[in-house]
Amino acid sequence: MAERVPAIATKSASKALEITQELLRDYHPRNFAIEFWDGSRWDAEPGQFCRFTWQIHHPSVLRSLIRPDRQVALGEAFIYGDFDISGDILAVFPIAEYLEQKHFGAGSKLRLATMLLSLPSKLHDEEHARPELHGRTHSKSRDRQAVSFHYDLSNDFYQLWLDSRMVYSCAYFKSSNDDLETAQSQKLDHICRKLRLRPGERLLDIGCGWGGLILHAARNYGVKAIGITLSRQQLALAQQRIREAGLASCCQAHLVDYRDAQQFGEFDKIVSVGMVEHVGESALPEYFRCAFNLLKPGGVFLNHGIGRAGTRSKPAEKTFTDVYVFPDGELVPISTMLTHAERAGFEVRDVENLREHYFLTLCSWLRKFEARETQASELVGELKYRIWRLYLAGSAYYFQCGKLDLYQSLLLKNADGPSRMPLTRADWYR
Repeated sequence: MAERVPAIATKSASKALEITQELLRDYHPRNFAIEFWDGSRWDAEPGQFCRFTWQIHHPSVLRSLIRPDRQVALGEAFIYGDFDISGDILAVFPIAEYLEQKHFGAGSKLRLATMLLSLPSKLHDEEHARPELHGRTHSKSRDRQAVSFHYDLSNDFYQLWLDSRMVYSCAYFKSSNDDLETAQSQKLDHICRKLRLRPGERLLDIGCGWGGLILHAARNYGVKAIGITLSRQQLALAQQRIREAGLASCCQAHLVDYRDAQQFGEFDKIVSVGMVEHVGESALPEYFRCAFNLLKPGGVFLNHGIGRAGTRSKPAEKTFTDVYVFPDGELVPISTMLTHAERAGFEVRDVENLREHYFLTLCSWLRKFEARETQASELVGELKYRIWRLYLAGSAYYFQCGKLDLYQSLLLKNADGPSRMPLTRADWYR
């Protein structure tokens, strides 16, 4: 015999159903179902294919909607297991955004708030989920802490769902049918061709990760490549891979902040892939000035990074990703990024938006990640698994709908004369 649901729980579920029906009254088509903690259910609208079921395990989920930081509150409700998603998690985000941005009249707001506050609340232990960073924001020591929080989680964890090179940035798809391995190889080539690398040139990779790009450039383009990172775990694996590839004479990885890279001398080319998001808007002048000073005259810098859509204002509150995934990370519009690059002395030669490619990349990562739930949870714990699942799915949604962009900007250190750049981009696509 099934265990009887206590009357108090059934009463709360009945109230929760009334609240959700009010909140979603104007949301159509409602192609999902809601299941409450007592087993009661509100099915998808008639004729709609049910994309997912929102399984609400605790009434406090709905109380999250009256917190000023609704996005973080809903994210916390998910990662702490107050609700689950059965089905396509990507389909959740339009509804989450609708609820996050929903505005009520004074009367409706008071009535809903009264009903929501009558539901039970729940406290969570956030000790092990949120980072504790110390020092001045974007100082060298604090940047090391922020990078370590994200990237030193576990090399084995990242190996579960990245490609074999462990390239943790937007891939390049010539077809939506390309597999992740192929698309990441194409991305590395796309970058090297944009930089127009030549044998014997010196290349600096700012934020080299596990070494995928410097290994590719040294092996296939004959350059002398140096990569720098602030992650000790990334460094150890990058150095191991360099040794195993027999490329130690032309490829190196170091634990160095970009502000200290002058110790390696001048470079013909510089690349930064997925690192500028960690720099912070206040530090962008120094970031571009450092890159400019590290380049020889006529050198080229390819800056690859996520940007906030120019039509989207800066969030008033910290986002879930800010709090739980990328502490101290900042996304700025491409106009802001290029303004700082030009003020440092760079000439902007090319800008490409690859947001569709990042959507496809994230979908590939998410599918692999969800398929390895057991292994991932064993490595980093269920809480971290749920954080990363939400982060990957949410990021895919934001790139798909154009709220986030992915820009590759090609910047030239011009010596006040002819650029010596080719007239066309034909050589990039040979």
